[in-house]
Amino acid sequence: MNSILRFVVAIGAAALSLPAAAGLNVFACEPEWAVLVQELAGDKASAYSATTAVQDPHRIEARPSLIARVRSADLLVCTGADLEVGWLPLLLTQSGNGRIQPGSPGYFEASRFVARLEVPGVVDRSLGDIHPGGNPHIHTDPRNIARVAEALAQRLAQLDPANVEAYRARSKAFLDRWRSAIDRWERLAAPLKGMPIVEHHKAFVYLDAWLGLKEVGTLEPIPGIPPTPSHLAGLVEAMRRQPARAIVYSSYNDPKAAAFLSERTRIPAVMLPFTVGGTDKAKDLFGYFDDIIGRLLGSLK
Repeated sequence: MNSILRFVVAIGAAALSLPAAAGLNVFACEPEWAVLVQELAGDKASAYSATTAVQDPHRIEARPSLIARVRSADLLVCTGADLEVGWLPLLLTQSGNGRIQPGSPGYFEASRFVARLEVPGVVDRSLGDIHPGGNPHIHTDPRNIARVAEALAQRLAQLDPANVEAYRARSKAFLDRWRSAIDRWERLAAPLKGMPIVEHHKAFVYLDAWLGLKEVGTLEPIPGIPPTPSHLAGLVEAMRRQPARAIVYSSYNDPKAAAFLSERTRIPAVMLPFTVGGTDKAKDLFGYFDDIIGRLLGSLK
């Protein structure tokens, strides 16, 4: 009998030494949402990002490793607005995970909670890589991050009601800090209002709307089509007549086209982190916007 008792005690001690059960397993399509989940959930969830800041989120391979990640997810957080249309449907189909299919509580599209810009009146492939639901790059406006955070915190609490108070407290703390940061960023960025810029891809439309930047040209002749020599030559002539103040490209764009235009117009080329992780300073959401504004202000000097 004593030996049985010792065995039971040993098993109990071993169980106490094991790590606590993991919280929600979250599959995020982009880094900004993975980071936002961790801000709102802390140790109540673990988030994995399918993409990085140096990858074009439109064009990702539905690898077996991603299918395995989706298969075990409790919550899927993606941008939506057809940003991931080329690869996410295959992941969802192949995963066989009913918890995170469209229409289920475990499926979360961030773009559903914001007002989308550039919603086309006509969808035609001759117009390039346009999205029927509007421009999907909503995360470049921090006000959209706040709207998504509110909805995402509610979804986390719905899926994990035992920790509802933790999500409520963390979301309030994050949003208080975030709104203070927005006020600070808007004061710092005041000199950027009305600044004309050339962009590689329409990746910063929401940033432009927030800060009052004025897009006067794009390196892509139409969205999703790489810059061509004839189009760049036309931009050179246009910039000589009415110069921009900066040529903006993102961390996943090939910098050659921006460098070409910069060399011929003497307009500075400015690389902006497309999302968290795009630069050494953009280590989290706060650093992401700190770095974007700092780089744009630097181009004015």
